[in-house]
Amino acid sequence: MSAARLEDIPNIGKSIASDLRSLGILTPQQLATRDPLKTYLALSGNIGQRHDPCVLYTLMAAQHYLQSGETISWWKFTEQGKKILAEETERKAKLVRS
Repeated sequence: MSAARLEDIPNIGKSIASDLRSLGILTPQQLATRDPLKTYLALSGNIGQRHDPCVLYTLMAAQHYLQSGETISWWKFTEQGKKILAEETERKAKLVRS
């Protein structure tokens, strides 16, 4: 991993980097240890509304890069990300029904 700043991570632009900093994620090393779904949900809670799901896919692509060094476009994580979001929605629905 050669990223020194969040913006050095492929797929992470100024806006998402700013959002991550608002959560206290200041370095690529800090992002590398965060679960993409939990980070996505924290971002949504931080702004008071749900982020576009592509933000989750972007976080997944960033984590992949940080763990493997391989750059993959964020949209390649769409199918996997949709599954993760569906599982999270089902998990929350079960909690409400309990």
